[in-house]
Amino acid sequence: MPSSPIPAWRSDIYARRRPLLLKRARIVAAIRAWFLGEGFVEVETPALQVSPGLEPHLEAFPTTLQAPDGAESRLYLHTSPEFAMKKLLAAGEPRIFQMARVFRNGERSATHHPEFTLLEWYRAGDGIERLKADCEALVRAAAAAAGAARLTWAGRAADPLAPFERLTVADAFRRHAGLDPFDFLPGPGRFDVEGFAGAARGLGVGIAADDGWDDVFFKLFLDRVEPRLGHPRPTLLADYPIHMAALARPKPDAPHLAERFELYVAGLELANAFGELTDPVEQRRRFAADMDLKQRLYGTRYPIDEDFLAALAEMPEASGIALGLDRLVMLATGAARIEDVLWLPVAGEGT
Repeated sequence: MPSSPIPAWRSDIYARRRPLLLKRARIVAAIRAWFLGEGFVEVETPALQVSPGLEPHLEAFPTTLQAPDGAESRLYLHTSPEFAMKKLLAAGEPRIFQMARVFRNGERSATHHPEFTLLEWYRAGDGIERLKADCEALVRAAAAAAGAARLTWAGRAADPLAPFERLTVADAFRRHAGLDPFDFLPGPGRFDVEGFAGAARGLGVGIAADDGWDDVFFKLFLDRVEPRLGHPRPTLLADYPIHMAALARPKPDAPHLAERFELYVAGLELANAFGELTDPVEQRRRFAADMDLKQRLYGTRYPIDEDFLAALAEMPEASGIALGLDRLVMLATGAARIEDVLWLPVAGEGT
């Protein structure tokens, strides 16, 4: 039988991790101070939700709510506080942030944990360019709080004080994989899967016979592009295909692209940002398509939060972003594993 994991609270194990955890506390304090200085309100929203989040590949933790009369209803632990925070935007809050504990089942690795902390913030009336500036300020504040001149992970390093690289998805693929994925998107809703798969195989990337366009994209991205992003300086990667951003609005001057960017530091994905979609009809259509895909792939689907769609109709134009706080701490402390920067990991088998 395999041996039991060594408890994280054991004094010798904890003593090794404690310097990292004290830096985590300083980083959290610095982040909170930055947001309050920018006029944000810190909010707290329920972890129990009707819908946990509708990204097709995320697995939620289901639970049962029992009423005093014994009636039961199915709820979920949220995978992100996004739906609830957007309801607060609809209620009239213009700038909000939250360091939310979120839950994703089936995820445990050096950079994943079933319960982790998302730093999520929203700006009513602002576009994603403002969020890019926020990212630069917050990454630098975290590095300063930890006393880190470099942000490091897996042997790669990034200078937090250097101007962040601005890169499009097309340029990143051309630079690091030698092809443009948009060449295999001949028109709205049209996908040249065969051509894209053939190009990927020609680069030595393993592609299965039943892989779809998005599968080919991600396999190429993970193999050739992502490891090269975010060093020697952080990278802001923008202009994803519109179908790859279910909660983002189209770019006004290029509707085939989404108002979306991701932040990469030292080859590690750190944040995902959207110019928020506020059309409830289009949002319902996208949710339904994503749940149809989830049903096909995994044999399950999650309910749509009708209250969220109602709020979306009242929500102002806004931009929003989710940043993995634990990963930011990893980068600022040089930790190799996410569990090294958690005060206590979730019990169970690690990696």
